[in-house]
Amino acid sequence: MKKSLPFSVFKRANRPCFVVAFKNQQTGKYLTPISTGQVTESAAIQTAFEWLRDGIPQQNGKPVDLKRYSLREMAKAADLTPDDVDFIIKELQRQGFLKIAILTGTKQDRDFSEYLTNFWDYDNSPYIKEKLRKNHGIHRRYCLEQSGAVKRYWVPYFSGKLLGEITRQDIEAFVETLDDVIVIIGKQQQGKKAKTRPMSAKRKNTIIQAGTIALSWAFNKEMIDKDVTQGITWFSGKAAERQILTPELASAVFRITWNDDRARLANMLAMVTGMRAGEIQGLRVQDLGKDCLYVHHSWNRRDGLKTTKTNESRTVEVPFPGLMQELITMAASNPHQQDMEGYVFWAEILADKPMEQQMFNGQLREALLQTGMSEESARNYTFHGWRHYFTSYMRDRVNEKILQRQTGHKTLIMLDHYSEHSLSGDRAKMQAAQIETFGGLLPDMSGAVAQVGA
Repeated sequence: MKKSLPFSVFKRANRPCFVVAFKNQQTGKYLTPISTGQVTESAAIQTAFEWLRDGIPQQNGKPVDLKRYSLREMAKAADLTPDDVDFIIKELQRQGFLKIAILTGTKQDRDFSEYLTNFWDYDNSPYIKEKLRKNHGIHRRYCLEQSGAVKRYWVPYFSGKLLGEITRQDIEAFVETLDDVIVIIGKQQQGKKAKTRPMSAKRKNTIIQAGTIALSWAFNKEMIDKDVTQGITWFSGKAAERQILTPELASAVFRITWNDDRARLANMLAMVTGMRAGEIQGLRVQDLGKDCLYVHHSWNRRDGLKTTKTNESRTVEVPFPGLMQELITMAASNPHQQDMEGYVFWAEILADKPMEQQMFNGQLREALLQTGMSEESARNYTFHGWRHYFTSYMRDRVNEKILQRQTGHKTLIMLDHYSEHSLSGDRAKMQAAQIETFGGLLPDMSGAVAQVGA
C-alpha cells in the first residue's frame, strides 16, 4: 500500500485485478474501492493516476472528477433525515436543477385523481365538512355535478399523476383540451345523425372549477407548495340569451285553462316574485304570511329540503290578495294532511316531497302552445325564465338593494352588506312596483287594490 499516494491500490482475496480506493480530500476517508481491471500493481497505479487526471469512469455517463465522485459516494452512504432531504431538494430547486419533488409519505404523495374524487364526495370530503361546519351553503346536487365533471374530464387526463406533481402548465394544457369538446343535443334518432354543438364557455369554466377549487383548497391547507391555479385563463363567450315573454303573452298564458292548477299557480308566483323553482317547491304552510312569503328553504331531488342557495332566509313580497288566497287554498287541498309542515305545492303520491320542477316547465310550454305559439318557439321558454322576467321588468322601478332582497341575488358585495338592514318603506316600494307591473297580468287581480307596506 502506497500511503504517499492520494489513493490506495490493493488486491482483494481470490480476485485477479487490483482495486483503487481514492481518498476524499475533504474528510480524509477512503471511498468505495473500484476495480482498475489491471492484474499488476504498477499498471493499477498508472490507471489510478489517469483517472485522477481524466475523471473516474461511470457506468452510465461521462467520467467525473474526484470532487464530484466523492460527493456522489457520500450521498450514497449518507444516513439522511427528512430535514436533510428537504434541504437538498430546496438547494437543487434554488440552483434550477429541480422543479418538483415529492417525498414519500407526505400530503403531496397522493394520487391526484383519488384526491379529486374524494374532494367532491359529499359524505366524506373534508372540504365539504368544513363548509357545512361554517354554515356555508353547499348542496349535494352541486357536489354531484362537480364530481361528474371530475370523473368525465379530470380523471382520464391526469391518470397516474400525484397531487404534488400538478403544475400550472399541466392545468393550462388540460384547459386547451376543452377547446374542441362537442356536446350532443337531444336524443339520437335511428337513421339520423345526432345534432351537436360546441360546449359553452360557461360549461367549460364549470369543468375547470371542479379541479381548480380542489387545488386551491389543497394549497390553503398546505398540502402543496404553490397555488397552481393562479394565472389560469378562463373561457369567455356570450351566454345564451334568456328568452322571456312579453307582458301581452304573459297575460295570455294565465287567461287560459291549465291542465294542472299547481303548475299554473307556481308559474304565476314565479312571475310576480322572481323566486327560484326550488324555493317555490320548498314552500310549506308555515311559510305563508298575510301579504308575503317567508323563504327559508329550497328543494331539489338530491338534497331534499335544504337551506336556500345563498344559505339565507328572506321575506318575499306578494301584494296580491287573490294570489295569496289561492296559495292558502292550494295548501289546504294537500291530500296528505300535514298541517303546518305540509307543502303548498304538494306531490300527489308522496307526502314527504313536493311536485317536480319538470311539471312547472312542461305545463308552461303546454300553456304557450294553447296561446298559438309553435312548439319550436315554446321550447325556448323555461320556468327559470320567470326569474329573468321579474328582474328585467322591476329593475328600473326599485333600487337594486330592494330588488336583491326580494330575489335573493348576491352579486354586489356592498349591496350584500347593506341588504342586512331593511329601511322603512322598502316593502311598500317593492309591493307598489309589483302591483303596477304585474297586477294587470293576473286575471284574478285585474283592477284589484291591495294594501301595501307593513
